[in-house]
Amino acid sequence: MVVIPARDEEDFIARAVSSLPHDTVIVVDDHSSDRTAEAARKAGAGVLPAPALPRGALGKANACLAGARLVTSRWILFADADLRFAPGFLESAIASAEAGKVAFLSILPRPELARWPETILFPYAQMLFFSAVAPRRDPAAAFNGQCLLARRDAYEFLGGHAAVMNSLVDDLKIAALARRHRLAFGIARAEMLAHARFREPQAAFRRAARRFLLLNFALGAMLLLAASVWALWLPVLLWLIVIHESAAAWIFGFAPMLAMLVWYRNVWRAIQAPLAVYLMLPIVYRSAAAALLGRPVRWKGRAI
Repeated sequence: MVVIPARDEEDFIARAVSSLPHDTVIVVDDHSSDRTAEAARKAGAGVLPAPALPRGALGKANACLAGARLVTSRWILFADADLRFAPGFLESAIASAEAGKVAFLSILPRPELARWPETILFPYAQMLFFSAVAPRRDPAAAFNGQCLLARRDAYEFLGGHAAVMNSLVDDLKIAALARRHRLAFGIARAEMLAHARFREPQAAFRRAARRFLLLNFALGAMLLLAASVWALWLPVLLWLIVIHESAAAWIFGFAPMLAMLVWYRNVWRAIQAPLAVYLMLPIVYRSAAAALLGRPVRWKGRAI
């Protein structure tokens, strides 16, 4: 069974529901102000209104918990409303989890980048993230609840989302709890089987940077350092031009494009990579300042 927590997802929820097998989806409507519930019902999902939000709790965890309480299947997939899946996804995900003997599997979908800012910023953001996080060495740091497969008995043993109700990084807390109780967990890429619509780049990056700093300050500092080092590219290039080191300037001028080509997967987009370096820098620093000062993040009408 699949549990989809949804708040104001009228434009995306039907796509997510219809991409999954019939009668497998419960959508938990998290007090939406639009027609999310109606769209989910028309697409074939069972719809459950989310219970009132307990004091200090966050909406997504509260909705996930409500949906999970109705599920009796051996496996539960918690999926965001902006995902869509190819046929055979559920079978492949469960087969992967069982073959790896894991109780929790974080599945990384392929991002759908529709607008120009997204296509420029997202690959660079990925590169910064993986400059600080090594999933093979520390899978807990890269664990993501966007698409999370959980074996029900292990999930209930940890206390489910009730155990992480007040955490801004509930998915990372689940991985930490699993590690503490010696329950196996892992990460899998599913770029051919799962796709996620990437939206609101600035807001998404601010939330991601904040949760990253909350996870581990040292890793957050590494991300800030990586962004700062990349920002030295233009001053160094100008200095090489001023001192008439033409050959070095030409080589250094193309360095970001060549270094990031593997992330952009497209030569034209890689040529625009230097723009991402400087567009992302204020986002990263503002997010870090907000996290350090304890300022709330606004998301879908809520301060979290």
